[in-house]
Amino acid sequence: MAKIAPSLLSADFVHLAEDIARVEAAGADWLHLDIMDGHFVPNLTFGPPIVAAIRKITKLPLDVHLMVTNPADHIEAFAAAGANWLTVHVETAPHLHRLAEQIRELGVRPAVALNPATPIGTLEEILSVVDMVLVMSVNPGFGGQKFIPSSLSKIRRLKDQIKRMDRSVLIEVDGGVNQGTAPQVRDAGADVLVAGSAVFGNNDLALAIRNLRQ
Repeated sequence: MAKIAPSLLSADFVHLAEDIARVEAAGADWLHLDIMDGHFVPNLTFGPPIVAAIRKITKLPLDVHLMVTNPADHIEAFAAAGANWLTVHVETAPHLHRLAEQIRELGVRPAVALNPATPIGTLEEILSVVDMVLVMSVNPGFGGQKFIPSSLSKIRRLKDQIKRMDRSVLIEVDGGVNQGTAPQVRDAGADVLVAGSAVFGNNDLALAIRNLRQ
């Protein structure tokens, strides 16, 4: 059964603590935190102080997605802030193997993300050292975008590649995941579903999470 990680990008930041408490009570498995720098993606969100504040009010694993041009400069701060997972983009990390090992040395689980146009072949030499791959099913930077259908083939091919390795690596999918696309994403092989507006835009959060998971 897939894990559900509501994206706080779609939460009400005026009432962030209340929204976190609501999704936690509704059955969320993780919280997904999008960190954007205005360079790698055309938007700005928040930094380690907000992550540290969130860490104080929830026991849920914090899935921190670094959409930044220089992730190596930030992993220590986000690890200290309480991240359980740190995801860096293939497109931003020329020394990805070393970076993944540094993340693990900080006591955090390393993950790597792929933009829609980035082929899974770029992962061939890194799958042995990461615990999760995040497949972006929209171009990163904004919430509420439409799911890119070709992502399903990408997820299937990645799942086959992981099976051939005989190693436990999770597949996470982020972008346009809702009640309509979630069954296809799960069937393709996803283990973790990130959803923003599909969760926070629903009055019944528990029902929204249950529909995505099942």
